[in-house]
Amino acid sequence: MSEHRRSNVEPAPHVATLVADSDVLIAGLFSAKRKNHSDLMDDLAEEISNLGGRVVRRFVQRRGISGGKKGQAPGGRANMDQPYSARTLMSTGKVREIAEACTETQATAVVFFNDLTDRQRTVLTEILGCPALSRSDLQRSLDHPSAR
Repeated sequence: MSEHRRSNVEPAPHVATLVADSDVLIAGLFSAKRKNHSDLMDDLAEEISNLGGRVVRRFVQRRGISGGKKGQAPGGRANMDQPYSARTLMSTGKVREIAEACTETQATAVVFFNDLTDRQRTVLTEILGCPALSRSDLQRSLDHPSAR
């Protein structure tokens, strides 16, 4: 199992400013084993609301169980908790769908439920055309109001 490096870099101090009084999209990648993903997304939306933002769209990608075929790379259960892509976290199609919604809604940011690596943050920001943030970024903003 590969280990994913998480970002230890503090996000720009303007995270709360990006979200405050802005239209924001939220997205999350969840294992099919996790049955409460809807509640978790509601919690994320509430955190954004507490910072003064408006969630205008939600995107959920579920990583389900698939039957691995003999002789092929393991799928399903073995990879259920892994990102679809080390580069973008989610699948290419889902990222494209989120990017289209960013353009359509003129969203100021996309907040991911999942932690993002520095590389994922950079690549997603470029593809989406607006900052890609993680829930951890928001929580740091809530914990340190002076960063606003």
